[in-house]
Amino acid sequence: MPPQPPKALKPRKTPSQSRSRVTVDAIFEATIQVLLSQGMTGLTTTDVAERAGVSVGTMYQYFPNKQALVYALNERFLTTLAEQVEATCARMQGRPVEEAAEALIDTYWAAKTERPELTRALYRSVAELETDALLHAFAARVDKATMEIFCQTSNFRSPDAGEVNLLLTTVIYGSVRNAFERGLGQEEISGLKSGLKAMCRAYLVAVGK
Repeated sequence: MPPQPPKALKPRKTPSQSRSRVTVDAIFEATIQVLLSQGMTGLTTTDVAERAGVSVGTMYQYFPNKQALVYALNERFLTTLAEQVEATCARMQGRPVEEAAEALIDTYWAAKTERPELTRALYRSVAELETDALLHAFAARVDKATMEIFCQTSNFRSPDAGEVNLLLTTVIYGSVRNAFERGLGQEEISGLKSGLKAMCRAYLVAVGK
């Protein structure tokens, strides 16, 4: 049975009307700004509410504490990332596996670097949260999408597609995170990305023979 999120981190309610969705969007954006300026330790619900232009009471209608707020922000980010990976995988079905792998690298890298300061803030914030359930749900969703690539590519047959999928996604996701944690510059990132594509391509050729 997959892990479940702690009850203390669950939102009190989900916005259903357009006005409430705008309010929650403002709260999330304010949370990002406070995380960037003060970090997880310095973040308070009062600061977030003030920056979002809402009352603390309004924010507590949705999130019982700051941990639940940051958990929800991470969940939203991972949901968007999963949707982008799924769209790429659907588009690449039937294509050569090397092209599919490169498209996956491009998609994942672009999603993580669209707002690099946000990605760094979220990486740091999860250290204080119980995110097993969140990460498990994300991994299950994207693994399903990436596995379909190997089942429907035009030029790849492997006796253990699951093992290939696990290795490739681990290398891709880990490389992107490592680039952020090292604070690499754009030139270094470009070289790392090119090398990652070449490495994955060579591996796929080797295991697909």
